[in-house]
Amino acid sequence: MAAQKLIPTQKSVKLIDGKFDKRDALDIVTRLFHTKIKFHEDRISHLHNEEDIKMRETRIKNLQSELFHIREFIDKNPENISLTTLIQLEIKE
Repeated sequence: MAAQKLIPTQKSVKLIDGKFDKRDALDIVTRLFHTKIKFHEDRISHLHNEEDIKMRETRIKNLQSELFHIREFIDKNPENISLTTLIQLEIKE
């Protein structure tokens, strides 16, 4: 009997891992947040379910608030910022 090849159910990727000056760190983080906000805005334009629209609008507001707080954090701290982002994928059945 041939052995079955197991398919991994998890995958992690370090998208960003390094030290950046304040300006570059802020630029990277801002672009990431804007991409996620735009994703939700695009989805809203195709939705008809009021509950889904409200959920995405709330998520956008939360992302904007988080970005504001991250900007404050970066502004108040030393010149070099260590930045790490991890994308973790998991297959759910």
